[in-house]
Amino acid sequence: MLLREEKVFKDPIHNYVHVQDRTIWDLINTREFQRLRRIRQLGTSYLTFHGAEHSRFSHSLGVYEITRRIISQFERHHLEEWAVEDRLVALCAALLHDVGHGPFSHSIEDAFQVHHEDWTCRILLEDTHIRAVLEQVSPDFPEQVASVIQKTHPHPIVVNLVSGPLDADRMDYLLRDAYYTGVHYGTFDLDRILRVLRPYQGRVVVKESGMHAVEHYLMSRYQMYWQVYFHPVTRSSELLLRFIFQRAKELYESGYRFRYFLPPLEALFENRMDALSYIQLDEAFVQTMFMQWMNEEDSRLAELCQRFMERRLYKYVEVDYLDEERMEYLRRQWINAGLDPSYDLWFDVPTDMPYDVYRAGDKPTLQHIMLLSDYQQELVELSKKSDIVRSISGLHRGKHYIYFPMDKVKQVMPVFSKETCHLLKLT
Repeated sequence: MLLREEKVFKDPIHNYVHVQDRTIWDLINTREFQRLRRIRQLGTSYLTFHGAEHSRFSHSLGVYEITRRIISQFERHHLEEWAVEDRLVALCAALLHDVGHGPFSHSIEDAFQVHHEDWTCRILLEDTHIRAVLEQVSPDFPEQVASVIQKTHPHPIVVNLVSGPLDADRMDYLLRDAYYTGVHYGTFDLDRILRVLRPYQGRVVVKESGMHAVEHYLMSRYQMYWQVYFHPVTRSSELLLRFIFQRAKELYESGYRFRYFLPPLEALFENRMDALSYIQLDEAFVQTMFMQWMNEEDSRLAELCQRFMERRLYKYVEVDYLDEERMEYLRRQWINAGLDPSYDLWFDVPTDMPYDVYRAGDKPTLQHIMLLSDYQQELVELSKKSDIVRSISGLHRGKHYIYFPMDKVKQVMPVFSKETCHLLKLT
């Protein structure tokens, strides 16, 4: 069902986000989707790039808009490979793909072994406002949308639009994150890419004439990961979050009596949250807890919360290598100095950041970008045609970092060996 009058959102990336479907408008106005206004898109990156205050709400609208534009192009050109009946399920999946993200996203996922994709599906399928809206389309429509998130939808092309190597999700967050962090690494020619996308043999492919625009997109993605997403200062703030959640959970399990404690945390710590409890968790809630825990009797939890709220992050030093022998040596140095290596020391190695810009393959899957020959109508995997992509395909890079609280370490410097002081660049 279409709205009587089209709704629009003014957007700094796409100019306007257009909403024509009653279902999309109703989903945007659910309490679960509105909660995304209170979840930052880039987690703690605002402590590194002060402009990075944008929300999952704006990103989700952007993913929806890109998906809408792609589908409109498919339908405008009467491309038979696209099934018109898949339009609404694709738009809903694009809009809702991040609705399960928790406060500070990946930090809370690491601490409590939760995954936002699982929570997205639970919010779609449990007793929520979103489910009620989706059921107005058909009784099984919530399951249809969830199957796109789970990558089990019977039409892979729908999954490919929302989750793939050249999907609406990645295209929006690269442009949006570059804009709000104030960098230029993430910019690429979105309009050109959208013009050369085609539905073909059950997947989204790229006309060969658009190869250079895709190369630019992949290089932008590569630069954004190493200049923004894996920035060492951001990693330091994520570390503090991880330690706070870790300490709070340890205290709870030991029977510690918190001065300030709200019910949703009990369900979180005991791993028995339902969707209605989960959506109470947003960043305002978590930061309120941190503000209160700054006055907790447990000095470790109080210190960690103070560091995070006051941006007193751990210092980092880059080193050439970190093997288990060197890490164990530093742990012993910490213990001898009266420091706790469980909280006062952290090693960040490339294997903690599993990422490559593009992975080629002889047997193409939905995770490969396929070029459609302009004349022969044959599919060729991108790296077979592009020297640039071939050179970065499967490329892993990363740096080794050691993180520690400089104020504490300076107090015990005389206990450290000369080797340790040199390694940590202590003077």
